[in-house]
Amino acid sequence: MSAEGAQPGDRSSPLRRSAAVSIAAACFLVALKLVGGIFSGSLGLYAEAAHSGTDLVAAILTFYALGVSVRPPDREHPYGHGKAEHLAALGEASFLVVVSGVISFEAINRLADGGSHQIDTAWWVFALLAVVLAVDLSRAVISHRTAEHFESAAIASNALHFASDFAGTLAVITGLVCVSLGFPAGDSIAALLVAVLVIVAAVRLIRRNVNVLMDSAPAGLEEAARRAVQAAEPGAEIRRLRARQVGDRPFIDLVLAVEGDAGLQQAHVVADRVEASIDRELPGADVTVHLEPRAVGDLRERATVAAMAAGPVREVHNVRTVSVDGRTELSLHVKLPAGETLEGAHETADAVESAILAAMPELSAVHVHLEPLAREDSVVAVGEDSDGETAAAVRRVLDGLGVGIPTELRIHREPRGTVAFLTVALPGDLALADAHERASEIERQIRAQLPGVAEVVVHTEPARPG
Repeated sequence: MSAEGAQPGDRSSPLRRSAAVSIAAACFLVALKLVGGIFSGSLGLYAEAAHSGTDLVAAILTFYALGVSVRPPDREHPYGHGKAEHLAALGEASFLVVVSGVISFEAINRLADGGSHQIDTAWWVFALLAVVLAVDLSRAVISHRTAEHFESAAIASNALHFASDFAGTLAVITGLVCVSLGFPAGDSIAALLVAVLVIVAAVRLIRRNVNVLMDSAPAGLEEAARRAVQAAEPGAEIRRLRARQVGDRPFIDLVLAVEGDAGLQQAHVVADRVEASIDRELPGADVTVHLEPRAVGDLRERATVAAMAAGPVREVHNVRTVSVDGRTELSLHVKLPAGETLEGAHETADAVESAILAAMPELSAVHVHLEPLAREDSVVAVGEDSDGETAAAVRRVLDGLGVGIPTELRIHREPRGTVAFLTVALPGDLALADAHERASEIERQIRAQLPGVAEVVVHTEPARPG
């Protein structure tokens, strides 16, 4: 947070300095070209003076816009003020269009007159234009580097126009050379060429900045966000992804589907991983992740989803269906907080039954078996279908491995064989890779010493202090 808070100020100072230098350079060039146009009679120089005049207006707009765009979000502008830069660029484009029209009109009139206007092509005119070329080139390069470094649309538009100024000045020089060689229409043709450059620059500016103001996603932004999501959650179901950019900050609006029976904490972890991955791919991005349950077709999964949404249910297991006289009935075990009263638990059971029947009208009855969550001082919780002898054997294996007593242990009989679910506490500072290896070793030892166990599921958690 603190880094983001510092960013606007860090960005504002050099950008505004760049805009201030552009204002000074534009004032100098306007004066220089006007003087040259007045004393030489060159329409090309007048056109370039007007062109630089638009750059002066643009630089002033940019200077103002950069002061506005770095303001933090407020109640009226919750997404910040970054679009001020793009509004400034549109203002500049409108000035360029007007100027190009005036230049084109005057140039066509001169060509229609047969080039009767007197134009001075003395050496000082070319010396003046050499100075103009040097200034145009230097400010175009400096503005381009500044815009790339800070990713500023307004400074980038200035760099583009400074480059077009350089090209326009070359065209004016060419036109004056033609005039000096006895081709008086060369100056008017050069002026028309400048007008074309102005129109091209204006069209590019208008298209690019209107797209931003209309919330069009910049090229590659959505693809980058999708890559980041897949990197965090391979195979994730992206139901909606909208991307836009305000100033230089991307905004990503994302809807992801998660398993319907995923807990709130699990879903929150998924959202955090996705946000962190997008931030690495698109630094500074504002990311909003909305999670929706994935549609489930399996009857047990649908029952679990419905039960978890009903009251203070903490865990659902042993979901089974049975056919009774052609009717389908469902039974399930539901765990509630250990401190829940019997009356409250009964109300929750009724709510679970109603929720499941509403979600699955094909069922004729629902039977809920209530269980308390293990208290913190509980050592072993054994499931209904447990085998006490197997549970004792599992505890002996854990003792032999130096793991100690499991915080939870459930043994279930299934058609494929016995399944053991256990939770063991390991040191909290143990590396995740080491914890995974310890869990894998526990699984291997139990399966090796208890051939009747078909599957072992080990959950590790940090040991509580004391």
